[in-house]
Amino acid sequence: MANLSLSVKRIRLEPHWQMLIWLLIVQILVAFVGRGLVPLGVLIGADLSLTKAQIGMLPAGLFLGQALASIPAGFLVDRLGSRKLLLVLSMCLGCGFIFSTFFTHFWSMLIFVVIGGVGYGAMHPVSNRGIIYWFTQTQRGTAMGIKQMGVTLGSALSAVILLPVGASYGWRTAVIGAAMLLILTGVLSFFQYRDSSTAPQSNDQRLSVFYKSMWSMIRNRPLLLVSLSALGLNGAQMCLNTYLVLFAYEKMGISLFLSGLLLVISEACGSFGRVAWGVISDRVFNGERVVIVIVIVIISALSSSTLALLPEHTPFGFLVPIIAVFGFAVSGFNGIWMNLASELVPPEQAGISSGLSITIGSLGVIAAPPFFGFMVDLNGSYTSGWFFITVLLCIVFAILLVLLNVNKKRKARVSERAI
Repeated sequence: MANLSLSVKRIRLEPHWQMLIWLLIVQILVAFVGRGLVPLGVLIGADLSLTKAQIGMLPAGLFLGQALASIPAGFLVDRLGSRKLLLVLSMCLGCGFIFSTFFTHFWSMLIFVVIGGVGYGAMHPVSNRGIIYWFTQTQRGTAMGIKQMGVTLGSALSAVILLPVGASYGWRTAVIGAAMLLILTGVLSFFQYRDSSTAPQSNDQRLSVFYKSMWSMIRNRPLLLVSLSALGLNGAQMCLNTYLVLFAYEKMGISLFLSGLLLVISEACGSFGRVAWGVISDRVFNGERVVIVIVIVIISALSSSTLALLPEHTPFGFLVPIIAVFGFAVSGFNGIWMNLASELVPPEQAGISSGLSITIGSLGVIAAPPFFGFMVDLNGSYTSGWFFITVLLCIVFAILLVLLNVNKKRKARVSERAI
């Protein structure tokens, strides 16, 4: 018993776990605010009289901001470290969303959603860099999975908390309250988080060096293939998150509460998946990530096809296991993706590498949900939307097979040089 107490005490005192906790807390609140657009979409849509395509443009606007910010944020975090930017980006997302509630015109609101998306998206390379320097190669899959679990956990909490609050007091009240909580968390993280002593304290790279690094990464074929795979998976994930509540409420005739609960189940399983897939890649596959992503793609494609074939008024209890498996897979891949993007370059370029990958991956989130919604508006049915996701994932599967082949050849060349 005494040994157990000492072990627990030692874990609590280890700095890298303490810093991971702060990265996780910030990530949860960032997702709680940013991904709150998804469960609140049905309320925002009713208030502003939006079409399904316009509802899909809300998360697309968030991720447009992410795409615009990720590469500059990666450059900045490689120069400044994570601590200062945790505060700045929390305020950017929080203030952007607070201002978005002041408007009743859709396009005016969308502009501030994009501004908030800058803070949302830039947080990924900032927190990823913290993981790279605080943890070793064989620990990063688990650590990144725990940190990325904050995205789905925050999204699930937004469905549990923000949807009922929005239904009772209005979606604007829900958004403002969540944004203020995020800003407070950003202030606390500034005083509690610190960068690893192994990380460069400052990096006075000139822009010419930045452009040279960018060019070398654009020529990094495995990084581009990973990013293109993430483009498809991100699009599929956000389509599920954006339209699940509407799908269950409108097609299946399930109550708004139970429809929101399905989103909670999806995101909770995704949270578990982000840790589980990371642990599996670390301990079973010894850091091999691509095979894990292939398995995720197969499971996700089968789940999407199943939803497409379900008849109307399918019972809630029948939907639960399908959504749980779908969420576990398609919402659980992000930690593996972040590790792949960060590990394909030297550690001092981890921020900009993940920034580039996030920028490319964000294109799927920008394009897929509005296109999914357009297909539903056009056909009056969700079936074509779910089959669209299946086709998208089949393309990702093909890209991953090419990536496996490229990695195999690269490892063979490295072995020949060693000999």
